Amino acid sequence: MIKKHYKRILVTSALTYANGYTHLGHIAGSILPADMYVRYLRLSGYDVIYICGSDEYGTAIEMTSIQESKTPQEIIDKYHFANKLAYEALGVSFDIYSRTSSEIHKKTSQEFFKKLYDKGLLYLKSEKQLYSEQEGRFLADRFVIGTCPHCRYEEARGDECESCGTTLSPLELIDPRSKITGDRPVVKESSHFYFPLSKFQTKLEEWMSTKSNWKANVLNYCKGWFKSGLRDRAITRDLKWGVPVPLEDYRDKVLYVWFEAPIGYISNTKEYFASKGDTDKWKEYWMSSDTKLVHFLGKDNIVFHAIFFPAMLMAHGDFVLVDNIPANEFMNLEGSKQSKSKGHAIYVKDVVEKFNPDSIRYTIASNMPENKDTDFYWEDLQARNNNELAAILGNFVNRTFIFSDKYFDLMVPPLSGEYQPIDKEILSKLKSYSESIASYYENYKFKDAVSETMNLAREANKYFNDTEPWNVIKHDKQRCGVIINTCLQLCYSFAILFNPVLPFTSMKMLKMMNMSGSDLKWSDAYAVALKEDHRLNKPEILFSKIENEEIKNL
Repeated sequence: MIKKHYKRILVTSALTYANGYTHLGHIAGSILPADMYVRYLRLSGYDVIYICGSDEYGTAIEMTSIQESKTPQEIIDKYHFANKLAYEALGVSFDIYSRTSSEIHKKTSQEFFKKLYDKGLLYLKSEKQLYSEQEGRFLADRFVIGTCPHCRYEEARGDECESCGTTLSPLELIDPRSKITGDRPVVKESSHFYFPLSKFQTKLEEWMSTKSNWKANVLNYCKGWFKSGLRDRAITRDLKWGVPVPLEDYRDKVLYVWFEAPIGYISNTKEYFASKGDTDKWKEYWMSSDTKLVHFLGKDNIVFHAIFFPAMLMAHGDFVLVDNIPANEFMNLEGSKQSKSKGHAIYVKDVVEKFNPDSIRYTIASNMPENKDTDFYWEDLQARNNNELAAILGNFVNRTFIFSDKYFDLMVPPLSGEYQPIDKEILSKLKSYSESIASYYENYKFKDAVSETMNLAREANKYFNDTEPWNVIKHDKQRCGVIINTCLQLCYSFAILFNPVLPFTSMKMLKMMNMSGSDLKWSDAYAVALKEDHRLNKPEILFSKIENEEIKNL
């Protein structure tokens, strides 16, 4: 179980960049594991809130606005609301999904900057930057393209070469040019505020040395940064689109998005509790040592959440540090990386229109890239849906309800006979399975949690087959009633145990059982919860088969 000294749990998913539609790579990396974790925690009675939202500043937003001939505000409005709807359609249960363009975020970010400034931690540094005389502005990294000095790829961006993956700066590019106009920029000097990240390396290493339960990919990634030596980083930029620097002489500059965006977790928490009428309660979650903070994200965001943001929080001094960062690797699309910029992705808004959202969630969860990159295949979605969800879980629930309808008038049969050893065995397994599944969730092993839950469904099918109610009903209805009563209790248990990964199916099963979903408890998964003679509702098919034609041309 989660350490008892934590009174509350604060869970975040990496903010979704609002320059395009969210895709299944985002879901596998940071959204679905967090949602499953939070759903489990709620069922187990923990005080937990789940925070996320749109990351709406930075050069990528401006670039998209230019490409789509829209204002940055129009771009973020378009993608924020589209992605919010897509997450809802997939059953993601955020407590709040807000945005960094909000006034509360602007104020919170500026207050954070001002606190560091007033403590004398920030310093000004003059640096050389590329300047487009044609456009009359400094060119941020993503506004510059050129030849990579490492692999000679001719379309490398000013922040990264997509060909070899090397992190770059615009001045490192060979033959740099403006991505917008093609103009060859000149070099000019500009002053920016810097955060002294190098001064926090020792403190960060000492703190991270206590994180023996962190995933190896996170620790190894951070060790690589420490080995190279942390360097101070600019936290302002010469842009118009962003949170203005809260100093009178520097209003023409904005806060760098790497610095400002993670503060969105704090501002979104503020907004959430303000909407509840309690403007100070957010402090209990961000300023109390008995809060467990967990960041879910993809591996490309590790450095921001494991090094940069903790250093910022250390510098500020008032906030709790993250307890764990269960970062995932990438889920690729049939062999190649999903990419919004290249248009190679499965967008959530599209896939939820074609297939059962729970089938999508289950397929991703079963192949989650927890320790290495994985691939999403349409054939895998079909196989998981047909061979596991429909043939195992759906089959058991359907057989149980059809039998209840045909022989017991959709009433829970009475336990008028004693449990036999085979009944006691399956019921006893509910507790052991529930405990092992809970342990997997609490240790961020979501693939194992899903696999173990489906294994219990296999056990239930075996119980149904071994007890042969279709034969027993012919000569002993009382004994058959005990069998079907047991099967119905299993169905109720599945509505709880599958809820983290199959929320819509869970609610459908509860509806069939004429039970409320508002007060589900994990502990009820191994209790005899259905009363004798409880009225059931008509059964529904939980999962329809996916035919070959449905995935043929996807």
